[in-house]
Amino acid sequence: MRPAWIAQRMSRIEASGIRKAFDLSKSMTDPINLSIGLPDFDVPEPVKRAAFDAIAAGHNAYSLTTGVPELRERIQQRVDAELGHADRRVLITAGTSGGLLLGICATVDPGDEVILFDPYFVMYNNLVAMAGGVPILIDTYPDFRIPLDRVAAAITPRTKCVLVNSPNNPTGRVASEAEMAGLARLCRDRGLLLISDEVYHAFSDQQPVPSPARWNDEVLVVDGFSKTYGMTGWRLGFAHGPAALIQEMAKLQQFSFICAPTPLQHAVIEALDHDTQTQNERYRRTRERLIAGIGDLYELERPTGAFYAFPKVPPRFPDASAFAAEAVRHNLLIIPGSVFSQRDTHFRISYAVDDRTLERGIEVLRRLAV
Repeated sequence: MRPAWIAQRMSRIEASGIRKAFDLSKSMTDPINLSIGLPDFDVPEPVKRAAFDAIAAGHNAYSLTTGVPELRERIQQRVDAELGHADRRVLITAGTSGGLLLGICATVDPGDEVILFDPYFVMYNNLVAMAGGVPILIDTYPDFRIPLDRVAAAITPRTKCVLVNSPNNPTGRVASEAEMAGLARLCRDRGLLLISDEVYHAFSDQQPVPSPARWNDEVLVVDGFSKTYGMTGWRLGFAHGPAALIQEMAKLQQFSFICAPTPLQHAVIEALDHDTQTQNERYRRTRERLIAGIGDLYELERPTGAFYAFPKVPPRFPDASAFAAEAVRHNLLIIPGSVFSQRDTHFRISYAVDDRTLERGIEVLRRLAV
């Protein structure tokens, strides 16, 4: 029985199925872990040294709420060069998830509707619920494209914003320029905020990845360093958007995260000059090996970004949850589609793993398919 002092909103917030898999992996002996969206490379050595140097130099107090000026200004220069928006400002956040939380809480009132695309990252619907909002899901199966006609039809007087993610987690799909331009213009014309989660932008066949901020100067972009530089535990991200919104997000940050970790902000300035192309090419090779290994046995919409694939479960299984449970019996960890979707027909694979783990995973997946 839930204690009376637990807030009612908690009944609308679910424990993360991804974190459950993470915890399960710690209790298994040599698991074949294709479940966690964790880069399989470490922070570059020059960036580590910059972190050590920042700590030794005494950069250990709070930074400005908006971020260390040198870092914020570097990102502001890049954003200005790419978009040229006169009123766009940058905020350094405690991870991309911190930026999403601030953005949603600064815009969504209780009862407001937020349009999400199904399948979606597990955090999105829970963040909306935390703010008292109502997630409105737009089904994108089977090709995971953005259906602009259905988005337009879903807009009501209570719609406050739309949240899009490209390259996408869990599908690995990168939205086209036409999709992003259409969505950006639709939101602009209907007076809606568009939030674009671009944390996987460095890992994509298409460079630069189309950002809806190119076609709409009131888009809030959230991004980060975790995936790009293998520093998921550093909890560093950033957001950029209209100055009025960034100001409100900074106000919330003052009373929640205070600021992002100060010495690591100094260190990540060094990372901004680090070339990520080698890692991007490696993930492409790993993806092609995965597709070659299971593509003849599984229905799979070809991923073109991030480091995920989202195959359909074999017909002999009733749903993805049953399939994932059977995979565990073979020492393989994957994430069932129900974690990301109202459907439970697909499962997520993370191919950000070493070659041995990938080959072992392919072997089990082939056995499970027949």
